[in-house]
Amino acid sequence: MYKYAGVIVDNESEQVDRVFTYGIPEKIAIKVEVGLHVKVPFGRGNRVLDAYIVELYENLDKKIKGLKYVKSICEEYPLLSLKDLELIEKMKNKYICTYIECIKTIVPSGIIKGIGNKTNNVICLGKSLDQKFNKKPYNYIHSVVEKNNGVYNKTSLSNKFSLSLSSINTMIKHGFLLQNEIIVNRYNYREYECYKEKQLNKHQKDAVETILNSSKNISLIHGVTGSGKTEIYMHLVSQMIKENKDSIILVPEISLTPQMVERFKGRFGRDIAVFHSKLSPGERIDEWIRVKNKEVKVAVGARSALFLPFSNLGLIVIDEEHESSYKSESSPKYTAVEVAELISEIQDCKVVLGSATPSINTYHRAINGEINLITINSRVDGASFPEVKVVDMREELLNNNRSIFSRELFYSIKDRLNKKEQIILFLNRRGFSTFISCRACGYVFKCPNCDISLTYHQDSSQLNCHYCGSNVKVPKECPQCGSKYVKYFGIGTERVERDIKKFFPEARTLRMDFDTTRKKNSYEYIYESFKNKHADILIGTQMIAKGLDFKDVTLVGIIAADLSLNMPDFRANERTYQIVTQVSGRAGRGVKPGKVVIQTYSPENYSIQYAACNDYIGFYEKEINLRKDMKYPPFSDILCINMSSEREDILIKNIQNVGIYLNKILVNYDKINLLGPCPCALSKIKSNYRWQIILKGEVSIELARKIKNIIYELIKEDYNNIRINIDINPNNML
Repeated sequence: MYKYAGVIVDNESEQVDRVFTYGIPEKIAIKVEVGLHVKVPFGRGNRVLDAYIVELYENLDKKIKGLKYVKSICEEYPLLSLKDLELIEKMKNKYICTYIECIKTIVPSGIIKGIGNKTNNVICLGKSLDQKFNKKPYNYIHSVVEKNNGVYNKTSLSNKFSLSLSSINTMIKHGFLLQNEIIVNRYNYREYECYKEKQLNKHQKDAVETILNSSKNISLIHGVTGSGKTEIYMHLVSQMIKENKDSIILVPEISLTPQMVERFKGRFGRDIAVFHSKLSPGERIDEWIRVKNKEVKVAVGARSALFLPFSNLGLIVIDEEHESSYKSESSPKYTAVEVAELISEIQDCKVVLGSATPSINTYHRAINGEINLITINSRVDGASFPEVKVVDMREELLNNNRSIFSRELFYSIKDRLNKKEQIILFLNRRGFSTFISCRACGYVFKCPNCDISLTYHQDSSQLNCHYCGSNVKVPKECPQCGSKYVKYFGIGTERVERDIKKFFPEARTLRMDFDTTRKKNSYEYIYESFKNKHADILIGTQMIAKGLDFKDVTLVGIIAADLSLNMPDFRANERTYQIVTQVSGRAGRGVKPGKVVIQTYSPENYSIQYAACNDYIGFYEKEINLRKDMKYPPFSDILCINMSSEREDILIKNIQNVGIYLNKILVNYDKINLLGPCPCALSKIKSNYRWQIILKGEVSIELARKIKNIIYELIKEDYNNIRINIDINPNNML
């Protein structure tokens, strides 16, 4: 029997990021095991903290003065398995983070907060009716409950069968009916249309066989849009089920989850776990426990589904692997692809990456033979690719067309509406106008808390900040010069929707962006409405750019293809190519031919040119040569050190000290360049000033951890006033 436990305490300070030894009281010793969530006294004041047992010892090498003891066990079963602990160790080293940050990534927060089971008081039969009550309405209520014993609570029973609530209460009072408390599983019991297994074509069969039979566990399916990657995933899952193994299917956007869930539940039945951030904490716990109890073999969800507690994992699929949402923006700053590979090393499972536009880094690895490369260049059933037209919006202006729709797109929309076909319009910017400016003095209305212009939202008649969420009333005059010549500039999805209603009043529209999908199940509602042809035009941001498969969509309009080209990021061309190609792929997926209209002010840009002709290889070769010349990933690493504070003077003093110290250290590293310190592109967010230092070159994990330790040592006097954010190969350079 173990007498001592090594625990990680729930304290995010770097100073306590280690294993602490506690004694195990005899009364709980028999229940103790690795992975348990416990309560322990900590610090001088013996404040009771959550903790996790990661080691157990029968004896100690040396006596510990003032040894403290575990107070209690929180759950009867371990929240972390031995495989989880191995993954935590790997993630801690790879992402230079703390143990507790990794643990909180793996364990659902609702369990720690003590969110319990959802219960319901259902009506059940009690004793038999006596002579006094064996008459209407009591005998009728009795017969209804007999047929629906233990199904409804008294309110829903009353409403569904038009029964008197007072009569039900009377029967409960006399014992003819009983109220029994039952645990309700917060599970989606919706029936799904059967999604029959399809015969694979040769390319799909070859892909399945390569993945299952290869000695390499990691495979990339580079399949064009509409090539049938989802069907490949389903056949792989079928094989895993035959082998009694579990599968995880990751999708990048919650908006894709309804369609993926619909297909997988339609194929494999309803017993599939669904796990993403739009679920309530209780729903997430219920799904987590279903997996823990081995009630399901398949899970579909966003990034966090990667950590579900499957005991016999055989397959991880990461659909649209190139998507930036697979990168965590909070510590640990992991990417789903990297963590999936770590899990594969631990559990020896297959990892399948799928994309029509793979990330440059992933494709570079595949080309070099590190991972399997499976290429599918044709759509299923011989479907043709859509016709693509690139429209130069500069020429539209010269021809006096000041509308947001080019003539090509306008008449194409009109044609498709006449044919009763569906249309998708894409603009990766929400709101009505992207900024408001004074025409007299040029003043731009900015957020008082962030270094960003405010966006006008017509629905609320307010100016909103998309970073901190603050909002202000629309001004009537310029605060700088007093002029009333205040004008809206730029466009967002609200403006597109308004102009569609203006030019095509008969068209039924839906809009899918952050503003229209705040409510629970709003994604599913919009998806179902458009799928069932309750709307003619779907307008949206990147939520609609990938994965969605609507057979009647024959026209896709990309309103401003070059928005992402102007971002201060070396991946700007890659992201432009990906988004244009992915949105274009929504057109012509059925038997009807499709058309794509790409509106741009930069038609000569190579990312737009290659996307228009669906030439990934041409784009990759151009981009990889530029990356090599400029020594950008995958030919180097980028370490971004971001520091922020409400006190700009303290921030500048400390980051300049860090810069001076790092310059001295990096004299010994001739393959690393230091850039900065300098203000970030967004120099202020949520009232915090932001500065950064960037290291570019051969940055090892050991060097990154050394730098982290140096920074914390240098700023220890101002530690409480400064936030430090260290990210290796960040997704966002802003």
